[in-house]
Amino acid sequence: MKRSLVSLSLSVLFLTSLASTALTATPKTPEKQETCEILVVGGGLAGAATAYEGLLAGRTVCLTEITDWVGGQISAQGTSALDERPTQRSRLFYSRGYLELRDRIQRYYGELNPGDCWVSEACFIPRDAHKILLRILQDTAKRGKGTLKWFPSTVVKELKLSPSGNLIESAIAISHKPAAGAPPLNTSPLSQTIEDWYRYENSSRFEKSIVRFVPQKPPQGNAPNWYVIDATETGEIIGLADVPYRVGIDPRTYLEPSSSSATGDPYCTQGFTYTFAMEATKEPQTHVMPSFYPQHEPYYSYELKRLADFGLVFTYRRIWSPEKGKPTKFGGINFTTPTPGDISMQNWTWGNDYRPGTSEDNFVLTRNQLQTTGQLQPGGWLGGLRTETLRKGEEHAIGYFHWLVAGTTDSQLGAGVKKPYPNHKYLSGLDSPMGTVHGLSKYPYIREGRRIIGRQGFGSPNGFSIWEIDISRRDYKEDYYRKTLSPQMYRDLRTALSGLEAVAVISGQKSPEDVMRRTRSSIYSDSVGIGHYAIDFHPCMTKSPPEAPGNTEREGERQGAGQSYPFEIPLRSLIPQKIDNMLVAGKSIATSHIAAAAYRVHSFEWSSGAAAGTTAAFALEKGIAPYQLVDELPRQEQQLEVLRRRLENNGNPTAFPDTS
Repeated sequence: MKRSLVSLSLSVLFLTSLASTALTATPKTPEKQETCEILVVGGGLAGAATAYEGLLAGRTVCLTEITDWVGGQISAQGTSALDERPTQRSRLFYSRGYLELRDRIQRYYGELNPGDCWVSEACFIPRDAHKILLRILQDTAKRGKGTLKWFPSTVVKELKLSPSGNLIESAIAISHKPAAGAPPLNTSPLSQTIEDWYRYENSSRFEKSIVRFVPQKPPQGNAPNWYVIDATETGEIIGLADVPYRVGIDPRTYLEPSSSSATGDPYCTQGFTYTFAMEATKEPQTHVMPSFYPQHEPYYSYELKRLADFGLVFTYRRIWSPEKGKPTKFGGINFTTPTPGDISMQNWTWGNDYRPGTSEDNFVLTRNQLQTTGQLQPGGWLGGLRTETLRKGEEHAIGYFHWLVAGTTDSQLGAGVKKPYPNHKYLSGLDSPMGTVHGLSKYPYIREGRRIIGRQGFGSPNGFSIWEIDISRRDYKEDYYRKTLSPQMYRDLRTALSGLEAVAVISGQKSPEDVMRRTRSSIYSDSVGIGHYAIDFHPCMTKSPPEAPGNTEREGERQGAGQSYPFEIPLRSLIPQKIDNMLVAGKSIATSHIAAAAYRVHSFEWSSGAAAGTTAAFALEKGIAPYQLVDELPRQEQQLEVLRRRLENNGNPTAFPDTS
């Protein structure tokens, strides 16, 4: 690999975004038809893992992705630093495909951490991650004798449901490429192009082709003959199919006792981040202040005194280091000093995180907002996001770079903390780490989108979900919970945490206060995957816009933050209501707002995708629908055990050692 990367001058033009109201469009006749056994929508890590397992099972997999890179977090979203906990990493207790990804990264660079970052044991360049992962999928198709049909730069526009409404019969998608004489892809930021991508008509910038995805084989009896997997970052197919889902904060209950709202708030989701790359230089660089910088400057901060060191922030997610610096330490964190030629990927909470949280600026549109803007009308779907908020997030990220190199203010720590560091340049260009002319990631790093509500069943009369108390290490004995929860809600909480002692608590033989602290997360008889990460919040801001002077994080949002136990991924969390041949992988599985703060990182995404891909292939083989494996729980379905054994035998763990 070359030791230098092209750096172009920072030059980004932010145009007025397209109208946010959808125009109802009559579908054009698709130019071509593609057959699949498994249609995976979203080429992030969850989608790649779904495809990986489907291909190893010998299936025909169609994989669509809104950008032209596969990999999501590690490539198109720029967060190429694997978030891992020692619990899993010390044993390398991951899905087989994730282990192969780690191994390929190490083989590509000759080491797992070519960036010598301190936040992870694996920091690398996003554009390389795309190449590595695409090669893995191509090789996997050969090994498993499956067929991979890869559709980059493609969005799903419409779904055709069966007359009964319980099956997706086909999906219409739009692929785009540069129009004749137009600039190449990734020239303009996402906010300037995303709505164009969802329109059938050609434009001055893009030439479109319309594809209809259909099952490869005709129906056999009542069993689905193909599966559609929503592995998108924001739950696009969930919104388009209009299956029951949640967005934002859940109401406070004994299952979600740390919720910051008694009634819930659909507008407050975790912040999203446009990442970018910057390179340390020997000589000072000239930095021109963006016109929008004064608006965003009041937001930026090192956040905490123990983090208030530029070198620490730069090396936090350093993705390339041709010459290792000297060992140093700040705030109790060990790292090596930056040297010229080092490249850092920036992803900082009080930096390029953009954290809207009101009805005026929320990023992921609610169902009511989708209806109001016409996106649920035939041909009206435009991705389900607020384009203006995307644009503001892009400005915010560019402004953060200027703050790093030229800023002298700090919103949280006050005057005298931040100094300019002009010996750095912003990396942009099609051959830059992010692969874009504007230098920002192709798509923002998404922490939370729409989350399905699973099907009703035993213990879940309102639909299945993984809740805060299912994974948190908290013992909930703090005064906060006694004062905030009603007496009955607090008693229900203590009872729910009492496990085998629940009968004694309910009968009054034992006080809820005397129940021993639990030592594991909830165990699911239908677990099909695992994960482990802290309940980590990037909360929405209180006022609109997020960068408003004096703005604060939403009060109480970090109450639920903290350590979690290693957790499981139940099959029920992948199965939406209403549609029998649809599964969900990645961040949009059935979790609560607080649980989702842990169910979102790299290895979890892969594990959930491996579960979805294996389940889809298994269901096709057995002629059943996935919901039939869990609809009579707690009575165990024999085929469910066969599926779980297959996952385990294939190297996809379904439980942590010593937890069940």
